[in-house]
Amino acid sequence: QVQVVEVGGGNMRTGESLTLFCIIHVSPFNANTMAWYRQAPGKQRELVARITSDESTNYADSVKGRFTISRDSAKRTLYLQMNSLQPGDTAVYYCNTESNVQVGYWGRGAQVTVSS
Repeated sequence: QVQVVEVGGGNMRTGESLTLFCIIHVSPFNANTMAWYRQAPGKQRELVARITSDESTNYADSVKGRFTISRDSAKRTLYLQMNSLQPGDTAVYYCNTESNVQVGYWGRGAQVTVSS
């Protein structure tokens, strides 16, 4: 298991921006596929954005053009920049590595609430 700690979250209004941070204790950092997921109340957890070992990224259709995933290996930090937030983005956000997902290990997540 790789330790992951999500930082950030909060109560936002429609149209605002927010950046989530995630400290991931894994090495080599950039060799790992990492991703952000979210789980809204009453819904299953879904993939939001992913970054692979060759730095390619992909996004859920619902966040394309609004969210950006990135990482800084020197800081061991994964980021999720969220722009133009909408009430539909309200969820608990989780960061994770592919290996953790395969064994079912998750961090505590960060709550993001967007009101209109």
